[in-house]
Amino acid sequence: MSTTRWQPGDPPGRRQLIQLFDAAPLQLELGGRLESVTVAYETWGTPAPDRSNAILIEHALTGDSHAAGEVAPGHPTPGWWDALIGPGKAIDTDRWWVVCPNVLGGCQGTTGPSSLAPDGRPWGSRFPAITVRDQVSLEAALADALGVRRWAGVLGGSMGGMRALEWAVTHPDRVERLILLATSAAASAEQLALTAVQAHAIRSDPAFRGGDYYGTPGPMTGLGLARRIGHISYRSEPELHLRFGRRPQAGEDPLGTGRYAVESYLDHHAAKLVGRFDANSYLVLSRAMDHHDVGRGRGGVAAALARVRARSTVIAVDSDRLYPPPQQGELATLLPGSPTLQVVHSLHGHDGFLVEAEQVGELIGEALEPVTADQRHGSVGDGARPRQGSEAGRRRGRPPLLRTRVASLAPE
Repeated sequence: MSTTRWQPGDPPGRRQLIQLFDAAPLQLELGGRLESVTVAYETWGTPAPDRSNAILIEHALTGDSHAAGEVAPGHPTPGWWDALIGPGKAIDTDRWWVVCPNVLGGCQGTTGPSSLAPDGRPWGSRFPAITVRDQVSLEAALADALGVRRWAGVLGGSMGGMRALEWAVTHPDRVERLILLATSAAASAEQLALTAVQAHAIRSDPAFRGGDYYGTPGPMTGLGLARRIGHISYRSEPELHLRFGRRPQAGEDPLGTGRYAVESYLDHHAAKLVGRFDANSYLVLSRAMDHHDVGRGRGGVAAALARVRARSTVIAVDSDRLYPPPQQGELATLLPGSPTLQVVHSLHGHDGFLVEAEQVGELIGEALEPVTADQRHGSVGDGARPRQGSEAGRRRGRPPLLRTRVASLAPE
């Protein structure tokens, strides 16, 4: 049976659940509506009486609200940013009240395709099309319910970065600091192509049943294939070469019926995702990412980004082939104040924003430093001056992080 989603009655773990839009439905950008929407979220730290220390963390495609914490009942995997969130860490919960919601369309407590529709059956194929803007509309309602008038910071990578950016554009007066990692202003043609192939893999599985597979094992083969395709784009060619090369999997002969080591690696990650994620959520969220275009209906990307009033930090991963650094370069160029593009060095490709905890944590910690009066009123301030890496980093003997202006990324 398909049990990859969290369902009411399962151990809640750290999840808190809140019901929103009971009095009036959530009106969706593409014309649909959702009534009585559930949001699952987790918090860390202690809120200030006025909630002025609230930080919003936005997860990526297959993430969830469990950004920090151990494996426990209700949480089959450890927190995906556990190295960064906690007392004394980059996102210091002795200082900040950290909130991480599961996204609209997800499968870990927030309303999504696997949730029960008003008729008592899973939404399945009937779940309405949603956009990143719809996801932010729900999160704005959550912020209202939590008493957060203005986030001290909103940050996320990949799909989470899309939502963070939409927050700063749609609600410019509610975001003090904006931290974007490995994301873009709009989905590119190649990103659309990659999600299209993954969607075809899922829908081509006979077990998909048009999206109404709940109560059956579900399209495990199709979802596993989609994950294999996606995972290749999440990593870098140099990493795969160094880790696996042409080596056979231990105990197998690829010249016969065995696998190469890299094939086994992809099989492993496919099995992990199939065991914890819902295929319909994968489709719905991927399509929302396809629709991501911060400039849609706003006069274009430049006009949309001009609305942002937050102190912005933009972070790229130098080996990211899914969201390559020029896409973050565009953001850094067009955001008010033209913040310096920060570049993380990594072999791990797009996943570098999750893997490189030391480098990413250093940058986030700096971005969360107190906002000066000049920065609060839109001046460039210290956030736009090239830097040479932290003194702590130099003491550890690590080379300074590359802080590069966008022009240096232009092709020769």
